[in-house]
Amino acid sequence: MAKSNSFLANERVISYLQMIVGCLLGAIAYPMFLVPNSIAPGGLTGVATVLNYVFGTPVGLVSLLLNIPLFVVGYRTMGRVFAFRSLVATVLFSLMIDLVPVPAVTYDPFLGCVFGGVLLGVGLGMILRAGATTGGSDMVARMVHNRFQHISIGAFLLFIDFCVVLAAGFFIQVEYALYAMVSIFVTTKLIDVVMEGFTKQKACYIISMAYEQVKEDLMDKLQRGVTVLRAVGGFSGEARPMLLCIVSAQEVGQLKMIVRQVDESAFVFITDAHEVLGEGFGKLGE
Repeated sequence: MAKSNSFLANERVISYLQMIVGCLLGAIAYPMFLVPNSIAPGGLTGVATVLNYVFGTPVGLVSLLLNIPLFVVGYRTMGRVFAFRSLVATVLFSLMIDLVPVPAVTYDPFLGCVFGGVLLGVGLGMILRAGATTGGSDMVARMVHNRFQHISIGAFLLFIDFCVVLAAGFFIQVEYALYAMVSIFVTTKLIDVVMEGFTKQKACYIISMAYEQVKEDLMDKLQRGVTVLRAVGGFSGEARPMLLCIVSAQEVGQLKMIVRQVDESAFVFITDAHEVLGEGFGKLGE
C-alpha cells in the first residue's frame, strides 16, 4: 500500500511538472512569435490576440477573464481531478503569456506562425499528457456536445477556430488569417506528436498455415514477443491462429523476410502502433 501511494505521489508530481513546463512553452509562443505578428491561432486565446490587435489589451489577462465563466459553468462536465488540473493550467498559461519576460524573436509572419505553432503545439501536448487542458474552446465544445449530442466536439472546435480566423481576417488582414490557419495546422500536428511520441512502432498481424514455425523464428531471430490470437475465416468458417508481433519501424523489413522464408503465401498486414509500453519497449510507469 505504501509503495502504491508513493507511486501515485510521484506520478502526480511528474504530471504537475510536465504541466508547468507545457504552460511555459505554450505561453511564450505568444510574445515571441504570435502576438508580434498579429497571428490568432484559434480558441479563446486567439480571440484575446484579436482583441490585443484592436484594443491593445493584454492577451493573457483577457484569455483568463474569458475562461473564468466557462469554468464556473462547465466544471460539472469534467472529473474533479481533471477540472482542478485544468484550472491550474489555465491560470498558469494565461499569466505566463503576460508575465514571462521574453522578447519578440521575429516580425516575419511566416516564421512567426510556424515556430509559434511548434512551441504552442508542444506546450499544449505536454499539458494534455499531464491530464489537463487550458480551458477555452475545448471546454465550450464539451458543454455544447453534452447539450447537443449530434454535434461532435471536433466539429465544434473547428467551427470556433474558423470564427477566430474569420475575425482575424476582418479586424487585421486576410493575409494574417491565412497565417493563423498555418499556425493551427502546425499546432495540431505537434500536439499529436507529443501525445503519441516521436517513435512509432508497428503492429504486425500474420496469418499463416505454418504459424508455429513463423512464431518460433520471430521470437528467436527478432527477440520479440509474439501473441497468438484466435481468428475465424469469414468465408471458410475455419479457425486459424493469427500472430501479433510489435516491432520497431526498422525491424519491419526483417520481419517480412522471416515470414517470407517460412511461408510465401502468408497473409500479413501492418499498422502503426503509438506509445507501446511493456517488456522490450517503454515502461508503463513513464
